[in-house]
Amino acid sequence: MKVLIAYFTYPDVELERGILEGAGLEVVEARCRTEEDVIEAGRGVSALLTQYAPISARVLAELPELRMVGRYGVGYDIVDIEAARERGVWVANVPDYGTEEVAVHALSMILALLRHLPLYDRDVKGGRWHPASTGPLYRLRNLTLGVVGVGRIGGTLARRACSWFGRTLGCDPYLEKDAWPDGVKPAGLKEVFSESLVVSLHAPLTEETQGFVDRSLLGRMQEGSYLVNTARGGLVVMDDLLWALDEGPLAGAALDVLPQEPPPEDHPLLDNPNVILTPHAAFYSLEAEEEVRSKAARNVVAWAEEGRPLYPVVEGGRG
Repeated sequence: MKVLIAYFTYPDVELERGILEGAGLEVVEARCRTEEDVIEAGRGVSALLTQYAPISARVLAELPELRMVGRYGVGYDIVDIEAARERGVWVANVPDYGTEEVAVHALSMILALLRHLPLYDRDVKGGRWHPASTGPLYRLRNLTLGVVGVGRIGGTLARRACSWFGRTLGCDPYLEKDAWPDGVKPAGLKEVFSESLVVSLHAPLTEETQGFVDRSLLGRMQEGSYLVNTARGGLVVMDDLLWALDEGPLAGAALDVLPQEPPPEDHPLLDNPNVILTPHAAFYSLEAEEEVRSKAARNVVAWAEEGRPLYPVVEGGRG
């Protein structure tokens, strides 16, 4: 049985190769960036692992022997889920590897915005030395934090932060009642955006959530408020975010994810002093990288040996 590692940004895939070949599987490496690349490299493979290479309906149709797709990471929006389901192709992810890292990254962004750390850094380096040089600061216990998506990551963030903020609102229509973190008040999406000084996004990218953070939602936010996104760039309409920063109520934003990664060199966000940008790094730590790589490989091994990956997203056929 042949396994394609279709795309990776790691220095090598020796960790995965050891796990896969140890289970008797043949491994093929590639650096696929397009559908055509995946189709060309994927001829005759039974399973593949991908970090960012697109697995579209066309890819699945052109690779009839492909029976299992594994994603390095939590999100699986690069895979056409419905096409996989129609073809009986298993899809698996690694939902639990970077929870702490992303929650900490989001919280770091929140605190950096609320404490004006990038602005202080800019002012000091520019010769200004005064605690009020960047504008007013407020006690966290007098502020409201909003969390959209209260699953593993959003829930971890909310639990850590709610003792510092005066109020924490959470929006998650799919969370069971007994799964809500203590100290987090369930609220509707409009309420979260209108009542929170800072909103942190932790929702998956689906047809329902694509571009749901638009001008109508951003326009509800308070003057001087902030948006943090460590989930998926496609959740936010970028033109509307730019409007909210330049003309609307936002005082700033912190983004680890963008619709296009990396952004074009002339993207206006790159020149905005009120925006913190990180390179889709919220998940990253040495430990998290090792965990996601090993679990992604073990998804394939479990499927090959037992007919079912460890973390299925789509239930496929047998064999």
